[in-house]
Amino acid sequence: MSSAMSTNELAGSHVLLTGATGFLGQATLERLLSSYPDTHVSLLIRPRGERGATDRLRALLRKNVFRPLSERLGAEELARLVRERVTVIEGGLGSVTLPADLDVVIHGASTVSFDPPVDEAFRTNVSGVATLYEALHHGAGKAGSPHVVHISTAYVAGTRKGVVAEVALDHGVDWQLELQMALAARVDVERESRRPEVLRRALAQAGGQHAKAGPQSTAADAERLRTEWVTRRLVDYGRTRARSLGWPDVYTLTKALGERVAEQRWAQAGRPLSVVRPAIVESALRHPYPGWIDGFKMADPLIIAYGRGLLREFPGLPDSVMDVIPVDLVVNAILATAARPPATGPTYLHVSSGASNPLTFQNMYALCREYFDNHPMPDGDRGHIAPPTWRFPGSQQVELTLSAGERAAALAERVLLALPPSKRSQDWLTSLGRQQQELVQLREYADLYGVYVRAEVIYDDRRLRELHAALPAKRALDHGFDPTVIDWRTYLQDVHCPSITATVRRAGQRRARSTADHRGSPSKPVLPERTDVAAVFDLEGTIVNSNVVESYLWARLATMPRSGWLPELADLARCAPRYLYAERHDRGELLRAFLRRYAGVRADELRTLVTDVLGNALLHRVMPEATRQIRRHRAAGHRTVLITGAVDLHVEPLSVLFDEVVASRMHAKDGVLTGFLETPPLVDEARAAWLRHYAQANGLHLDRSYAYADSYSDRPLLEAVGHPQVVNPDSQLFRHARRRRWVVHRWGAHTGGLLEVLLDVTRADARAAARVGTRVDVRPGQDPQGAPR
Repeated sequence: MSSAMSTNELAGSHVLLTGATGFLGQATLERLLSSYPDTHVSLLIRPRGERGATDRLRALLRKNVFRPLSERLGAEELARLVRERVTVIEGGLGSVTLPADLDVVIHGASTVSFDPPVDEAFRTNVSGVATLYEALHHGAGKAGSPHVVHISTAYVAGTRKGVVAEVALDHGVDWQLELQMALAARVDVERESRRPEVLRRALAQAGGQHAKAGPQSTAADAERLRTEWVTRRLVDYGRTRARSLGWPDVYTLTKALGERVAEQRWAQAGRPLSVVRPAIVESALRHPYPGWIDGFKMADPLIIAYGRGLLREFPGLPDSVMDVIPVDLVVNAILATAARPPATGPTYLHVSSGASNPLTFQNMYALCREYFDNHPMPDGDRGHIAPPTWRFPGSQQVELTLSAGERAAALAERVLLALPPSKRSQDWLTSLGRQQQELVQLREYADLYGVYVRAEVIYDDRRLRELHAALPAKRALDHGFDPTVIDWRTYLQDVHCPSITATVRRAGQRRARSTADHRGSPSKPVLPERTDVAAVFDLEGTIVNSNVVESYLWARLATMPRSGWLPELADLARCAPRYLYAERHDRGELLRAFLRRYAGVRADELRTLVTDVLGNALLHRVMPEATRQIRRHRAAGHRTVLITGAVDLHVEPLSVLFDEVVASRMHAKDGVLTGFLETPPLVDEARAAWLRHYAQANGLHLDRSYAYADSYSDRPLLEAVGHPQVVNPDSQLFRHARRRRWVVHRWGAHTGGLLEVLLDVTRADARAAARVGTRVDVRPGQDPQGAPR
C-alpha cells in the first residue's frame, strides 16, 4: 500500500476475528460491520454450556455496542447484514479448522485476568496461541499467508523503568518448557492438596465453623477450602514465576510468551505479522458512542471503590503514568494496522497515551475526586458518600495500615461471634462486614494493581504516530487514533466516570426505593395460594422464646418447693459447661445429654403436667408474629410442619397449628422414661434429609417452600427450600444470612419473659402439681439411675 493509506481499507478482505465476545473484540466486530462494508468476517467462538456459538453471536448482537448500528439500520437490516457478511466457526483455540481463503487474522482471544491459576493462563495465552498458528499453517499452504494482527499488551515489557521501544522483546525464556511446567503444576498441586496434613487443616477449619450444621456441611466446606487452597497455590505459582522472570504477573508473562510463539511459528516462516500492544483500554471516546464499555476494566474498580469511599489510601506513585487509551482508538489502530501488512519481518505498535499525552496517577486522582465531589455516590438512605483525600504516603505505609486493619477485623469477628445474639451485636457484625469488604477489596487491588500504579515506564509510540499520520485527513477524523486528542478532564469527568458509575448508581437507587417501599408499607408480602408448598418451622427461638433447659425448669420447679430451687439451679450451673460445649459442636449431643435428666419420670404424669400447667407456660412464650405467620401459611393452603428436637410431650399444646409435627420421642419402660431417645434426634442435616424425603412422598415443591429457623445448625434446612426465613438468628447464622441475602425477621418483642412464666407456673393449680410432685425428681449431683456426673 502507499504511504497515504487508502480510504477503501480492507476492501474485499476475509477477516478472521478471535475473541469477538470480549470487550475489544466486540468493538472490533462492530467497527468492521458498520464501517468496512466490503469485508467478510469469520468469528471463532467457543460454545459455553448449552449455548452454541451461533446463540452466543445472537446474544452479542443485542449488546449496547451494536445499539447505534441497530437504530440506524433497523433490527431486520442488521440481521440480514450479519447473515450475509458473518460466518461463525464454533470451537476454541485448542482445536479448530480455519478457512483457507483468509486475508487477515485479528487474534484477540486471551484470558484477561491478571492473576488466574498458572495453568489456565498458559493454556489460553500460550498453548492456545500455538494451536492457532498451527491451524493457520495448514490453511496458509493452500491460499497464501494471511496477515496476522496479534493483539498483545504494552505491559509485556515487564517490570522495568524508562522508555520501552516498539520492538521485539529481549528475553531468553523457553516458552515450551514454561508451558510444560505450568500444566504440570496443576497435577502437582492437586496431589499436594490431598496430603493428610493439608486435609486435616481444612477439616479443622471447616469443623470450627460448621460443626453445628452437621458432618456433610463440614465435609463440603472442607472440600471448598481444599479447592480454594489449590487455586491460591496455582495463582501463587504463576505470580511468583512471573516476578522471578521480570514480569509483574502471569498475565503479562504469558502474553509476552504468546508474542514469542507468534514470532517463531509465523514470522520466522516469512509470513506477515503485526503485534499491537494496547495499554490500559477503557471506555470509548466517540464510537460507537461516548462512554461505551462492557463490564469493568483495569482502572474502573479502583475508580468506583474510591467513589464509594472504600479506598482511603492506595499504594501508588503520584508521578506514575496511568497509560489509559479509549477502546475506539485502539480498534482504529488495529484495523489500520490490518490494512498495512509489513513488507519484511514483524512490526510492533504501542497503542498508548503515556508518551504523547501522559496522565499521572495524581492527576487522575484529582480529576476523579473533583468528579465525585460534584457527583457523589449514593449511600442508601444515609445521603451521599464524600470521596476520601489521598496523601500518597507510600506503599510501605499503606501495607502496614492494611495489615493492621486485617488483624483487627479478624479479632473483632471472633469476639462478636462469641457474644450472645442481640440486635446490637448483629448491627456490629453488619458494620464489621462492610469494613472487612473494604479491607478485602483494598488487599485485592493493592496486590493486583499496585505494580501498575507504581510503574516508572513510558511506552514509545513513534510508529503509532507514523501510522496515524499516514491516514487521509478526512478518514483520520473518524478512524484516527492520535492520543493527543484526548482531553483528560473531559474524558474522565464527562465520559468515563459517568459511564462506569451509572450501573452502580442505578443499583443504589433500586435498593433505596425497595427500602422506602418496605418501610412505607406495613403489609406482609402476599403468600401464593398453593397446596404443593410446605412451610417448615423450627420451635425453640423461632416459635417460642425458650429452649430445652427452660422447658425442663418449668417441669422441675413447678413440682418442688421453692427451697429446692437453689440446689437445682446450682446443679444446672455446674453442668452448664458440658451442655454449652455440646451445643456449640453438635446439638444432638446436647439433647441426648440434657434429656437424661428426665430418667425416672412417669410419662403419663409428665403429660398431665404439660396439659394442666406447662402448656400454658409454653403458650405464654409463643411469639405472636410466629403464630400469625403460621396461620397465613395455612390460609394460603401451605402444609405447615413443625420440626423440633424437643420432646413430643412438651409440644402437644402447639400441635393444632400444624399439619405435621416431628419431635423427639423418649424411650419408656413400663411407663417410666429412661432418659434415652427412641431414635436419633432430628437436628442439623437430618432435618433437611427428612424434609426432602417428606416432600417427595407428598408431592411438595421445595424450591417454592419456606423454612423458618434461628440457629446456624439449621442452615441445611434453610438451604433446602426456595424461601429461607431467618428468625432471631444466632450470630453465625446472621452473618451467613446477610451474605446470602436471606430474609431476617425479629420476632418476640412482646413475648412473656422467663421470670414471668416461672411465676405463672408456680401459681398454677397446686393439685395438678401435686399429682406428679413426688415423681418428677432427679437428685442434684447425680445423673439418672444414680450415676455420678
